[in-house]
Amino acid sequence: MAKQVFQTTFAGRELIVETGQVAKQANGSVVVRYGESTVLTAAVMSKKMATGDFFPLQVNYEEKMYAAGKFPGGFMKREGRPSTDATLTARLIDRPIRPMFAEGFR
Repeated sequence: MAKQVFQTTFAGRELIVETGQVAKQANGSVVVRYGESTVLTAAVMSKKMATGDFFPLQVNYEEKMYAAGKFPGGFMKREGRPSTDATLTARLIDRPIRPMFAEGFR
């Protein structure tokens, strides 16, 4: 898929939406830039249908320390598990998205 870029001005700032360049193994991905903020969103879906009577949606939200200019030091060099704020933000993203899928979508 070739790179596509969509640009517009929203509330006095430039909004840029790019697709087709990163996360090529995902079924769909988009990089959104608004002011000084950048967000990568990727969606992946299995070809086989999930069993059960629930909707298997999973939202992962990660705010990397290096994005804020912080680098972990000492013994632990990795980001670690998601913070409570990251978990709550993932839930805030999940709740409004869930009803947008068709009934019976698995």
